[in-house]
Amino acid sequence: MSGLVRDMMELWTAPNISDLFPILSGLGLQGLRKKADECVKKMCGIWDSTIKERRERRGGDHQSNHRDFLDALLDSGFSDEQISLIFVELFAAVSDSTTSTVEWALAELLKNPEAMNKIREELAQQVSEDFVTEENLANLPYLYACVKETLRLHPPAPLLLPHRAIEDCEVMKYTIPKDSQVFVNVWAIARDPTICEKPLSFKPERFLNSSLDYKGYDFQYLPFGSGRKICAGMPMAITQVHLGLASLIHHFEWSLPDTMKPQELDMNEKFGVTLLKLQPLVVIPKARK
Repeated sequence: MSGLVRDMMELWTAPNISDLFPILSGLGLQGLRKKADECVKKMCGIWDSTIKERRERRGGDHQSNHRDFLDALLDSGFSDEQISLIFVELFAAVSDSTTSTVEWALAELLKNPEAMNKIREELAQQVSEDFVTEENLANLPYLYACVKETLRLHPPAPLLLPHRAIEDCEVMKYTIPKDSQVFVNVWAIARDPTICEKPLSFKPERFLNSSLDYKGYDFQYLPFGSGRKICAGMPMAITQVHLGLASLIHHFEWSLPDTMKPQELDMNEKFGVTLLKLQPLVVIPKARK
C-alpha cells in the first residue's frame, strides 16, 4: 500500500510539460496522468469489494450496532466511486507525511534536550495510565506546541498542491495570468525572518500563547494548506502524529548512537513527495520503567 501511494504521489507531483504548455494537455506526451490513474485504480481495487459488500449487507435484513466511517458515508448517499476516491485522498494524505513528521519531531527534540524534558514532565503529570490515549492529548499543550513548531520548520508538503488562477490578477506587483498554476512555498514562508522571529530555531514556546492553528486561516502558517484544497487527511494526521510521538517519548528513553552529540545530528532535507530527512534518523531506544 505505501509503495503504491508513493508511486501515485510522485506521478501527481512530477513536472508535466502539459502544465507549461496547456495546448498540449490533451496529448499526454509523458503519460503521467495515465500512469497515475492506473495507480488510483489499483488502490481503489483494494477496498472496492468491501464497499460493495457493506452496501449489500445494509440493504438486507442484517443490522449491526457497530458503525464506522464507511457506514456514515453510505448513510450520506455517496456512491461507491465517490467513497473509494475519498479513501484514496485520505490514505495519500497521511502516508509518508505522518511518519516523516514524527521522525522530524523526534530529531528536533533530541537536538533540544530542554524541550524533550518539558514533554516528559507534561506526560508524567497528565498520563496516569500505562498507555497514552486520545483523551490525554487535549491536556498536552506543550506536545502540541512541539508538533506545530516541527511542522513550521519541516512542512510535509513544502510546495502546496498547485492552485489555478480563475482570472487575471496582481499579487505583490506580479501579474498572474488567468489559468496559471500557482505553487505556494510554505517552507520559505515559515523561514521568513519578517514573519517569524529567529525562524531557524526550534522554539515550541512561540505557539503556547498563539492563535495559529492548522486550519489554514493564517497565511504565515500553512502546513496543511488552505481553502478547498486543504489536506483531506488533516484531522487523522494530527491525531496520529501527536499520539505516536507522545507514546514514543512516554515509553522510551532515546539516545544517539556511539558518541554522537545532539549538535552533530544531520538535519539536512531531501526534497520529494514529502520533505524527508536526507539521512534517516538512527536512534537507540531504552524502555522506561
